Amino acid sequence: MILVSLLGMSPTAAFPIMMGSCAFLMPVGGLRFVREGSYDSRTAVGLTLGGIPGVLLAAYFVVSMSLYAVRWLVIAAVIYTSIHMLWQRPKSP
Repeated sequence: MILVSLLGMSPTAAFPIMMGSCAFLMPVGGLRFVREGSYDSRTAVGLTLGGIPGVLLAAYFVVSMSLYAVRWLVIAAVIYTSIHMLWQRPKSP
């Protein structure tokens, strides 16, 4: 959503664009892991089953939120993730 906004596009176009790109990217990106069996199948099934009601709940709440609130929610998530990734980076000698 941030990238779409910075490109000057309508923020409401972010969801269909990102969902479409993910729908085409994930099967191709995950193919190698499936072939090599380098993933935990129990975890994958758990995430899949938990994700279905999660997406339905999120869609209900996000649709009822204002675009302003959704924008700040996305900004907060990006800042939190950035800080977390900086704290988890490997320490150089």
